[in-house]
Amino acid sequence: MDLSTTYMGLQLKHPVVPSASPLSRDLGTIKAMEDAGAAAVVMYSLFEEQIAHDQKQLDHFLAQGTESYQEALSYFPEQEDYNLGPDEYLEHVRLAKQATDIPIIGSLNGVSTGGWIDYAKKIQEAGADGLELNVYYIPTDGKYSSMEIEQIYLNDLKAIKESISIPVAMKLSPFFSSFANMAKKLDDAGADALVLFNRFYQPDFDLENLEVVPTVTLSVANEGRLPLRWIAILYGKIKANMAATTGIHTGIDALKMLMAGADVTMVCSALLEHGVPRLTQIVNELQQWMEENEYESVAQLKGSMSQKSVAEPAAFERANYMKALQSWKVII
Repeated sequence: MDLSTTYMGLQLKHPVVPSASPLSRDLGTIKAMEDAGAAAVVMYSLFEEQIAHDQKQLDHFLAQGTESYQEALSYFPEQEDYNLGPDEYLEHVRLAKQATDIPIIGSLNGVSTGGWIDYAKKIQEAGADGLELNVYYIPTDGKYSSMEIEQIYLNDLKAIKESISIPVAMKLSPFFSSFANMAKKLDDAGADALVLFNRFYQPDFDLENLEVVPTVTLSVANEGRLPLRWIAILYGKIKANMAATTGIHTGIDALKMLMAGADVTMVCSALLEHGVPRLTQIVNELQQWMEENEYESVAQLKGSMSQKSVAEPAAFERANYMKALQSWKVII
């Protein structure tokens, strides 16, 4: 049984990878994830707000949509609110690489093409095998067109690719007017991988104190249908590898993503909810299903249920919507 896969040019023993999360803030937990079978680990993100090399440009992006109210900008946490600063983050990457025998992928989260590029270089120098670029941007100012917003992503990717030699993955949201077109643009711009999809944590209201509060809700398996659909649609149409993230809690969830066309499946909520040993269970479930169904390798099943491979390609488009509605049985 060959569970190996290739992601961003990295040879992995199987396609199950812990995604960026608080779990990687502790070196002991990183080693525990390796012991539990992690094929690689994506480090938690270093935020652009922590770096502040290019504060003027950063302020430009963060101020959009705040309607010039100063208190709106105060919602962003101060530097000391983060666990590790930029220098500590780099040291953490270096120690993680020294302590493990699996690929360590750094993560940068930001918007502008400013100072964080310097840290892309430093993350590479710290020993990271790859870099995940998370452009977490919510455009709230209506004067910017969709093309201008897309260009931010392309500019970030180009600037990072020109500054480092390790592979770069783009972690994306699904909120583009033409996601297939955006994926193709990023592919043409040199993205080594696309990570589908980022989960934007939505704010909530505290009615007692009349405040907007941040909330974290762990994913559920049904959320995996969105990346499943788009990975299946994009399979064979772009050169970049694809990583599935969101909604992967079991080996069966991972299998579905691989059959859609993913090269790796990334897990986070399942580990936060059930603990690091869940990794072992997911890999075992994956292998058991493949053995029972006589698959010899991950390569054999990858993309077998993609849009280009199934008998009814329209199932991934509008026809699926109509068929799903017609299948519902109304009880009176």
